[in-house]
Amino acid sequence: MENTIFKLIKQEEQRQEQSVNLIASENYAHPDVLAATGSVLTNKYAEGYPGRRYYGGCEIVDQIENEAIQLAQKLFKADHANVQPHSGSSANLAVYFSQIQLGDTILAMSLDAGGHLTHGHKMNFSGKLYNVVHYGINPETGLLDYDQIEQLALQHKPKMLVAGASAYSRLIDYARLAQIAKNHTMLFFVDMAHIAGLVATGIIPSPVPYADIVSSTTHKTLRGPRGGMIMSKQPFGASIDKTIIPGSQGGPLLHVIAAKAIAFAQALEPSFKIYQEQVITNAQAMAKTFLELGYHVISGGTDTHLFLIDLRKSAISNTTKITGKLVEETLGLCNITLNRNMIFQDPESPLITSGIRIGTPAVTTRGFTQLEVIQLVHWIDEAIKRHDDQQFLAKLKTEVISLCNRFPIYGNNLAPRVLGKSIFEETI
Repeated sequence: MENTIFKLIKQEEQRQEQSVNLIASENYAHPDVLAATGSVLTNKYAEGYPGRRYYGGCEIVDQIENEAIQLAQKLFKADHANVQPHSGSSANLAVYFSQIQLGDTILAMSLDAGGHLTHGHKMNFSGKLYNVVHYGINPETGLLDYDQIEQLALQHKPKMLVAGASAYSRLIDYARLAQIAKNHTMLFFVDMAHIAGLVATGIIPSPVPYADIVSSTTHKTLRGPRGGMIMSKQPFGASIDKTIIPGSQGGPLLHVIAAKAIAFAQALEPSFKIYQEQVITNAQAMAKTFLELGYHVISGGTDTHLFLIDLRKSAISNTTKITGKLVEETLGLCNITLNRNMIFQDPESPLITSGIRIGTPAVTTRGFTQLEVIQLVHWIDEAIKRHDDQQFLAKLKTEVISLCNRFPIYGNNLAPRVLGKSIFEETI
């Protein structure tokens, strides 16, 4: 069985190397991050916090967690940071549990407008445990409707305003939302999971100065291990910490926390800002090319690492019905990976959808620039138009693999040429 698993891991490594990854929530972690995640820290139980553990033998892991906390605070200029959440979802659960009561009303972005499952979807714990009122976007502009948010706050008197998205391509006006929250005596909570890497470098505005509490994942644009974190103004720190342990989690994953610290340190390097600038440049180049080819890019473009396409309103759907599911499956045959995505007021089910989401963090990590991503757009366009032509799709697959071979992620020695210098190697 062990041999079977290692063979499957090797197959997945090959799949990643030979596929173009346009999934906005995925990235390629640095080998140092991978090394820490697979280290002997896996063996250590350390329930509690540095200096306040329920186990012995925590002298070294205390130093590791303290380093991660200090780097997070420095990177995001936060008063307080908790690096123990196992995921973005568990971070959000801790925020809700620590600040509001079950059944309280929260005001959050709907999933079809670009929000997240943990922002009150009816099938998620957040939607089951709280009374959720959802705000959306202007269907004509694709932009957040701040006047609607203010009206809903006045009407429903929520205890918490939730901002942040998993499929919204424009900048969010945190100052305006903070004022709305203040006007209606709401806590202001921002989930910045998708844009954390962009925020860390200062190339897009940070929610940290405006929000009471900010949660995030540590992968996606931040390019660390899979995990979560919470930052807050000082008055909220103690209640959040208690809700993580003993409230909602047991032993922290010290191997992942060490990997988070490495990712935070890498994000403080000047090269990381150059990378994030290219992420946005690539996304904007792709969105512009799709527009030129007759696709309906929601909001007309992007300010971040991703954008959405409404296939119903795209020229390609004038002759035949094209769904997100069809595009995702067609491109999968060509070794191009992206995801179907709900669009605002989507008539299709989440398993079909009328849209697709495209992101550039992963392809930028492997070295793609505007030249490569514009070529990708043309390939995607051709594949959609010829989705029934198996011979063409097979030929396109070989071209995609050839492109990927020119830009290896890790190569034979797990040393990607664009991921930056090794911090781990220098310290041992």
